[in-house]
Amino acid sequence: MFDFARLSRAELQAMAECGRALLAVQRDLDAAGSSVLAEALQGAAAVYEWQHYPTGDIHDPVSHAQYFYHAHPPGERKPKPGTVDEHGHFHTFLRQRGMPAGVRPMVMPELAIADNPAAPKGPISAPQSAEGEESEPWSHLVAIAMDASGVPLRFFTTNRWVTGETWFPAPDVVRMLERFVLDPAPPSPLLNRWMAAMLGFYKPLLADLVVRRDAAIMEWRRRHRAKVHVFDDLRLEVTSSLDIDLQRDIAALDGILRRVA
Repeated sequence: MFDFARLSRAELQAMAECGRALLAVQRDLDAAGSSVLAEALQGAAAVYEWQHYPTGDIHDPVSHAQYFYHAHPPGERKPKPGTVDEHGHFHTFLRQRGMPAGVRPMVMPELAIADNPAAPKGPISAPQSAEGEESEPWSHLVAIAMDASGVPLRFFTTNRWVTGETWFPAPDVVRMLERFVLDPAPPSPLLNRWMAAMLGFYKPLLADLVVRRDAAIMEWRRRHRAKVHVFDDLRLEVTSSLDIDLQRDIAALDGILRRVA
């Protein structure tokens, strides 16, 4: 259970607004006989490993937010003992044109830019190119693991080699979370609304998650100094994670707001 009581009233109210949006989306999905996962798959008869859903990714041309859903091979889904197996996950990104002013890639003695010669060839979870932005960098924000019924299980962050991103430090990525805005546009306005509301509802906790991402990177770099740059070390894939229970968390937030009203 999260300690929502440590958040400011403004943060709690912003979360509550997103929580109401999530419940509204769920009602609309139920009425349509659909689910978050069904909206992502867009009627696909089978889910092929590594393929992006919806086809071509979802890219907002105004905010330059982007996301897609995909599934790893069963042996790479790494469910925790005693928990529900992951079906697949969403990856969320922000393209350079949507980034706030003043953000800068993390600079270490090793290169931070994704195309350095030591980087693994072909990141496994890179976003597909948006028109006109093929050569521009992107930042991975967070991923959302889902079960087979379309219920979110956890948020997690990844090492750079997973997505081929340009690595920005945690304070910059936290600012980017504010820019993850999606117009309710085809192919699934409901899914766009759900994605934006999910990141909005959990935003204060996702800020902590991204800070823990950087801490994990720096600790790994300290303990595993080698010829491989930490960003390209295939032994480090998931850098931080946060288990969630959406219904429980919305109810807990409502309880906090009633007590402080």
